Parts: sequence; structure tokens; C-alpha cells
Amino acid sequence: MYRLNIKKLGFAFGLTGALIYLGCMIVMVTAGKEGSIAFFNSLLHGLDTSNIIRMDVSLLEAFFGIIQMFILWWLIGACIAAFYNVHLKNK
Repeated sequence: MYRLNIKKLGFAFGLTGALIYLGCMIVMVTAGKEGSIAFFNSLLHGLDTSNIIRMDVSLLEAFFGIIQMFILWWLIGACIAAFYNVHLKNK
């Protein structure tokens, strides 16, 4: 069995999370508030997002959001790799 590299998998998850965050930013900039609400409502199976979507996000806040998303998803990827590797040892 192949052992997963914790750093590489964490980095891959982190970049994926940051790209998803960037994609959300692009949707909000290009579609506007009503388009964003329609997009996220359909993405979330009809959950009403009109009360939680905020369009006045500063560039600094968006920058920190991307960094936080990267760190969160890096940790998720690293945990998945670590749990998988521990499971291999126990077999």
C-alpha cells in the first residue's frame, strides 16, 4: 500500500480550498447580489442565502479569507493523510 505524503496532500487541499474561495469571489463580482443569491441558492439545494450574502467585502478581508481557507483546507488534507497512514500501520 502507498503512504500519503501529509505535506503534499495538505497543500493540494489548501490550494483547492483557495481556488473555491476565489471562484466564489468571481461569482459575486460578476453576477452581483441577486445573481449571487440565485447561484448559491441553487448550489445549496434551495437554502435561502439572501440574508447571509454580504457584498461589501473589502480587499483585505477577502485576502485574509483566502489565507484562512488555505490553512483550514491544508489542515483537513493533512489530517486525512495522517489518518490514512495510521490505518495502514494498523493493518
